[in-house]
Amino acid sequence: MLAKEAVVEASGLRKEFGSFAAVDGISFAVPKAQCFGLLGPNGAGKTSTVRMLYGYSPLSGGTLRLFGRDLSDDTRAAKQRVGVCQQEDNLDPDLNVLENLLVFGRYFDLSRSEVRQTADRLLNFFALRHRARDNVRTLSGGMKRRLMLARALINNPDLLILDEPTTGLDPQSRHQVWQSLEELKSGGLTILLTTHNMDEASRLCDRLVILDHGQILVEGTPEALIHRHVGREIIEIVPPDEEIRAYLRAQDQPFEDLGGRLVLPIQAPDSDLFSQLNTKFFGRRCTVRPATLEDVFLHLTGRELRE
Repeated sequence: MLAKEAVVEASGLRKEFGSFAAVDGISFAVPKAQCFGLLGPNGAGKTSTVRMLYGYSPLSGGTLRLFGRDLSDDTRAAKQRVGVCQQEDNLDPDLNVLENLLVFGRYFDLSRSEVRQTADRLLNFFALRHRARDNVRTLSGGMKRRLMLARALINNPDLLILDEPTTGLDPQSRHQVWQSLEELKSGGLTILLTTHNMDEASRLCDRLVILDHGQILVEGTPEALIHRHVGREIIEIVPPDEEIRAYLRAQDQPFEDLGGRLVLPIQAPDSDLFSQLNTKFFGRRCTVRPATLEDVFLHLTGRELRE
């Protein structure tokens, strides 16, 4: 069911390239002032979906509504209210940091004074004021990503679309970006996020979908998806042997056999399986940890590499 007062409403959304359906009839809604995540392996349809959302790629089927209006009715008006931070670095290398913001802001029919005021505010917000006159070629990867986020916000959008916003960043830069996005969301900004980083999705997303082969596998909050599809804890046994495997089968305990490691999802809150394993197979390496969104992702989409 589509959410009331949704900023984005997709219904039966399709994107086809010849006979191949990159996006195969998906439906979802993004409520106002929330962060909504699109997760999935390479080729799942995330980027194709995002490109339709900001009007870069035409729909092959279905409907897409932004701010309560069909995107096809007035694409230009919708774009005025959307900010986009793409995965690739597409800053202008011939301009300095401030100029990248000022020039981009003029594309939105904003006055010079409006753009300059907003640019100054964003440079302060993303801690780039001291680099305002520097060429973007001299910036670190984290600074470039923060500048791209600033540029995506230059038109004061109601919807911010982020395609893999922290790919390639070091942990310090990544956490700085996350903190900035959390502040923006708390200020009422709606965010749609694609990411391969499960920690990022767990921290930022109020709701998310996991896509694969152009279709939605599941939708929900990170916490609900973890509890529903994996459980509360994961037991890992390294290295396993046939005696342990036989014992688990006899107990009707589901497990994933990765050869050199067994992964056991634990659903029951009062399970004593960990204690049983440690007692019966003392000396074998058996560890327990909280279940994560990454466990859900791998459980639903598999562990095979996608090219």
